[in-house]
Amino acid sequence: MVPDEAVAAAERALEMSGSDPARAAELAREVLRPAAVSGEAATVAHRALALAARELGDLPLAESHLRRAVGIALSAGLRHRAAQARLSLVHVSAELGRPAQALTVAAAAEPYLDPAEVAKLGVHRAVALARLGRYAEAAEQCDRAIGLLEDDPRFLAGALLNRGLARAFLGEFEAAEADLTRCAELAGRAGLDHVLALAEGNLPFLAARRGDLPAAFAAYRRAENSLFGYPERLATMRCDLAEALVAAHLPGEARVLLDLAVPELTAAGARGALAEALLLLARAELRAGEPHRALRTAERAGAALAAQGHAVLVPLTTEIVLRARLALGPQDRELLTELLSCADDLDAAGHAEVSGELRLTAAEVALLVGERAVADGQLDRLARGPGLVSRHASALRRELAGDRRGAFAEVRAGLAEVAARTVTAEDPRVRAHAARAGEPLAGFGLTLALRTGRGRTLLAWAERWRAVAGGSGRPLAPDVEELRAALGDTVLVEFARNGDELLAVAVAPERVALRRLGSFSAVAEAVVRLRYGLRRAHLRDGSAAGVAGEAALLERLLLGPLAGIVGDRALVVVPTGALHTLPWPVLPSNSGRRVSVASSAAAWLAGGRGRAVRAGRVVVAAGPGLRHAEAEAEMVVTRHPGAERVAALRPEVVAALSGAEVAHLAAHGTFCSRSPLLSGIDLEDGRLMAYDLLRLRTPPGLVVLSACDAGMAHAPADGAPLGLAGAFLSLGTRCVVASLVPVRDEETLDLMTVFHELLATGHCPAQALATANAKTGVTGFVCLGYGDQPVATGREGSATQLDQEPT
Repeated sequence: MVPDEAVAAAERALEMSGSDPARAAELAREVLRPAAVSGEAATVAHRALALAARELGDLPLAESHLRRAVGIALSAGLRHRAAQARLSLVHVSAELGRPAQALTVAAAAEPYLDPAEVAKLGVHRAVALARLGRYAEAAEQCDRAIGLLEDDPRFLAGALLNRGLARAFLGEFEAAEADLTRCAELAGRAGLDHVLALAEGNLPFLAARRGDLPAAFAAYRRAENSLFGYPERLATMRCDLAEALVAAHLPGEARVLLDLAVPELTAAGARGALAEALLLLARAELRAGEPHRALRTAERAGAALAAQGHAVLVPLTTEIVLRARLALGPQDRELLTELLSCADDLDAAGHAEVSGELRLTAAEVALLVGERAVADGQLDRLARGPGLVSRHASALRRELAGDRRGAFAEVRAGLAEVAARTVTAEDPRVRAHAARAGEPLAGFGLTLALRTGRGRTLLAWAERWRAVAGGSGRPLAPDVEELRAALGDTVLVEFARNGDELLAVAVAPERVALRRLGSFSAVAEAVVRLRYGLRRAHLRDGSAAGVAGEAALLERLLLGPLAGIVGDRALVVVPTGALHTLPWPVLPSNSGRRVSVASSAAAWLAGGRGRAVRAGRVVVAAGPGLRHAEAEAEMVVTRHPGAERVAALRPEVVAALSGAEVAHLAAHGTFCSRSPLLSGIDLEDGRLMAYDLLRLRTPPGLVVLSACDAGMAHAPADGAPLGLAGAFLSLGTRCVVASLVPVRDEETLDLMTVFHELLATGHCPAQALATANAKTGVTGFVCLGYGDQPVATGREGSATQLDQEPT
């Protein structure tokens, strides 16, 4: 191959590297095969090999080829060719975790490039600037480049892509969407499939930053398919979406993505993206209650970021390390010094919000270790600032001064600010997790309430927080007298936590009583043991002898101190934390008792307003893989004249749910504890997930989820249990009957047969379930929400007479 032909072939490989990287690499290697290849041809061929390796996700190999290209060009005196190789090296260096070095490389290349190449250099500079958090500068680089790149669809698409991402980080969502849409259109016309996939792959991130999580996950599923074969790009897309989810206070969902992305980034050698992914993962682990993991991950992230010169991000890793240590060990003066030093570093790096939260923590630690002057200094400083931290600091100052009334006022005002911000989110999970910003303040309010020793006061403050987390818009508590009138002879027991102490307030016709129940951890551990025993019993995997003992223990811990108040009356339970996973009918005294489980006293009260029975459709669907699902569906149809069978397909089921009075879904269920919005039931065309329901405008009045674990919930904040059943309730469904543990198919059919017979003849869901539990001996299903209203199904009989039958 003569020199001119070799250079031309290398140039063809370079042009091909974006659309067909494997063929480009093959052609470039052919150029390099002769021993006497010219310096110019070798330089261009190595650059083509680098860009092909970049597209295939091998960043270290790309860097190696580019450095060889620069060296060969400089040795041959080809400064322009060396600058072109450096131009490509800018992007690769940034992705390898050396953005500052990438900017130095860009500065060395620029004097030897023509105006069009300088525009291309700006596109790559934008990547490095974005890695350093300099998003406005990144957008400006792309602004200058776009006008000069109209004849180069590949770089123009790249400029639009990079500017779209920078604008998303800057909160300019409409402009970002316009850039990504134009990028996708351009890449599609030019046959740049990988750029098209990247543009589509960033739509989940953009949707999540806007707060539209259903759209984010729908776009994620599409992008996951389009980026198959590009593992490093797919991992980057997952990290971008995970960052948005962490910002939306959804650590469980973020962890699912990051656990996939980190190994892929490690394999690709993408050290820059990997370090930032580790920082995200550490924060998600900390927020998910895993301080041991968070500590290790944050230390790895800190070391990597420090090595890469990310001085702005390093204090964030230190803050996570310190918070993990606070969760794991004793608090002392040495730790206090480190907290204050880290707060100073955060301020210097521009992380004022994180710094304020850490200073408040430092003030609390200072009080614990006897450094009152230090605490006062930090609280005085914070009280002068804006936001929730200022409210909390002011409340703490007032309490220390003996002004409890003033402290309560500060807490109430702060919770009102949180409620005003969260009420605008349509997604209940976004609301619940966003409300967690107010959790420390709400916890302080509960501590103040407990110090009064009055059950009414504790109930009011527990309910105010549940109202905020549930999205009511105002931190209001229900009127106790109205609540007692609605309960009649029923007793409501609301559980709350103050640190590790479990508390209960019982609202009965004759009184409101506060009880301190002891360690919440001990109760949570007993719940785990009970659930384990129930699962083994279902699977017939060994003896279930321990189930009765654990159930009796939980009854002593939870209801024993309230036995004189509850007696044999119907019960409404408002759980906290792990108590959302307890199948309450399993407790011995609850056998045959009408028990409802509500997210708050206010939610239960609201469900009981307007009790008129309304006629409506009954819809039934049977999912695949269950032996008795078809028989169960036919049983429901026979019990309710006019009931509709619906095909077990997601579009058909969602359409049928809208406006129905009763919906019965018999299918396999899955609960995702780390990502509750991925929980769902399996249908013929895939899983119907909780987030699929968010656009359901008229939910059924009663939903029966005849599926294992379909009633399970994760409550990131009291008042907002998340899961499939929780999604229905948050949308306005009055009552959900669902299982919290696996139940065998044939036993479920027995239970549901009795339940629907009673339901069809006028019993309310709560009483129908209690009677069916007692008659069949099948436990595990729970009545969630307001279960005291009958449903109109066409076979109403003498409900009063039936309600008086012995159970």
